[in-house]
Amino acid sequence: MTNGIGPVKELTVGPIDEAVAAKGEALFTVKCSACHKMDKRYVGPALGDVTARRAPAYIMNMILNPEGMIQNHPEAKALLAQFMTPMANQHLTQEEARAVLEYLRKVGA
Repeated sequence: MTNGIGPVKELTVGPIDEAVAAKGEALFTVKCSACHKMDKRYVGPALGDVTARRAPAYIMNMILNPEGMIQNHPEAKALLAQFMTPMANQHLTQEEARAVLEYLRKVGA
């Protein structure tokens, strides 16, 4: 269950794509930054090192399918128990979620 539960079954990433990461940063600012900070706990967990803690497919599935992850994935359930606030579904496309992942990879590099 390393890859989580959702539409992304497996994801192999290569070198960071700066243009995609820039799109991801813009999306993160609008869709994610109200609940997530990079270096500290906020409404949700700090995300600066999330790419070191979670597989790329897990991160994508958490973005794309937070309800399914929280209901059915043990690590996501544990996060809900710790933070007491479910992650909101921001209804990103797979392309948008991939851009956010690329931004998180850049920040965590």
